[in-house]
Amino acid sequence: MSKSLSFFSLGLVSGLLVASLVFSLVSGDRAGGEQGRVLKLAHGLDTAHPVHLGMERMKERVAELSGGRLSIDIYPSGVLGSEVQCIEQLQSGELAMTKTSTAAMESFIPELGVFGIPYLFDDEDHYWSVINGEIGSELLGVGIDTGLYGLCYYDAGSRNFYSTKKPIRSPADLKGMKIRVQNSRMAIAMVEALGGSPTPIAWGELYSALAQGVVDGAENNPPSFESSRHYEECGYFTPDAHTRVPDLLMISAPIWNSLSSQEREWLQAAADESSVYQRELWAVKTKESLANVAAAGVEIVDCDPSLFQEACASIADTLTGTPVEPWLKRIQSAK
Repeated sequence: MSKSLSFFSLGLVSGLLVASLVFSLVSGDRAGGEQGRVLKLAHGLDTAHPVHLGMERMKERVAELSGGRLSIDIYPSGVLGSEVQCIEQLQSGELAMTKTSTAAMESFIPELGVFGIPYLFDDEDHYWSVINGEIGSELLGVGIDTGLYGLCYYDAGSRNFYSTKKPIRSPADLKGMKIRVQNSRMAIAMVEALGGSPTPIAWGELYSALAQGVVDGAENNPPSFESSRHYEECGYFTPDAHTRVPDLLMISAPIWNSLSSQEREWLQAAADESSVYQRELWAVKTKESLANVAAAGVEIVDCDPSLFQEACASIADTLTGTPVEPWLKRIQSAK
């Protein structure tokens, strides 16, 4: 055999090995021989986050319920792609599961935009009665035809304003302020209705945007406000609870459809248990985060949420004829 042919053969074998490694990394699920079937779950959160810890509980329960015949590999911190990239991998069946916010899902499943409507829920009890009831259950399945199926909700608390230069006590304080929002139609409409200037910026770029004055504030839940260290730039936190936007555990519909009825039962039971566990962790973390940022010098601002609610009331009128409208009406009637 000539040297050139030998080098060619070596290169071909090396290429096949690399290709096999890449396929193993990104495939949505695989047969694991004696170990059973393995599902890959990817998300962008760090390993200390309550959602990740909830997923770890799900992983443990799936292994226990199935006796090792079904298992989950978790890839945190965005190692397999951004939130949107993971959603797209679910649609193609390259990835089994991911965690996503309902805001990110709006462009894939328009009906989920209902969660972004400001002041939709009267309080936390109203929110959870919807999430854990018939409406919440139906919303998990509305994306099945787009290749996406919801297994459960994870608590992401309420979203609230925080700012760098002055406290936000009423909508009048938002006038002229540049507020970072998610790339969500509802979030943009909300800040506009309150008199602010909505500015979509990637989450990873927000700290520097606050430090450099690109934006004057943002909005999120207390644990995210603390873990992002945005409190180092923002001395005011306004608990107006304008939205309660849950996180979703989504599974690829092609992969879900490929599971046996027994495998689906194991996975759904484990997901439901993880949701309850994560909600408990989230409640503790929220209290801790508010206490920690206050101890660091952040002012927890007194405000009247009804003033913000009145300013945003007209947003519902713009939803007539949209996929969101029937869900809005059902949630309102469930009060």
